[in-house]
Amino acid sequence: MSVTSNRADSGRAPKHGARSRSLRWRVNDIVVASVLAVACALIFWVWNNAVYPAVSAATVAAPQFTPLIAGAWLIAGVLGGLIIRKPGAALYTELLAAIISAFIGSAGFGITVVYSGLVQGLGAELVFLLLMYKRWNLPTALLSGAVSGLFMGIYEVIVWNPEYTAGNKLIYVICAVISGTLLAGLVSWLLTGALAKTGVLSSLASGRQSRR
Repeated sequence: MSVTSNRADSGRAPKHGARSRSLRWRVNDIVVASVLAVACALIFWVWNNAVYPAVSAATVAAPQFTPLIAGAWLIAGVLGGLIIRKPGAALYTELLAAIISAFIGSAGFGITVVYSGLVQGLGAELVFLLLMYKRWNLPTALLSGAVSGLFMGIYEVIVWNPEYTAGNKLIYVICAVISGTLLAGLVSWLLTGALAKTGVLSSLASGRQSRR
């Protein structure tokens, strides 16, 4: 009887330990998150130097709608959070991508992209934190993108567009939330699934869950 009890206890202990360890960063997590940040920094560079100037010119009469394409700047945080699934992953990936983007050149933005990356990463990270790093489904991805977009929109109307009317500020923020939900949340969810299917995430929880 005591042997059975000890086996049951020993079976529970590793499970609890594994759960605790799962929130600790490993070298592999840092490497993968850093690679994701570099890849996303290249996306940021394209958006900063090609897409954003073109959209800004096209919406010169209604700049409050420009954030509809801004969700691409949020993808690093949501993607990093979904793939790494560790505390701080969303913030780390978004901020590192912004730093790299600043170094490789961001026309008209410069070092300010780092501040934006910090704010946007905090928004994405907040959702994963509130869900206690336990839910990694599509609604979580969409919500993370939306909140990241919300943080971005509020930050930018305060810092960059204080002259906007209250109505235009509201439109600006709403457009940022919509873009964050779709371009960051949905696209990150699809990318995570696609990467998991290739097997490159097999050493991570996101890859193992996909196989199950």
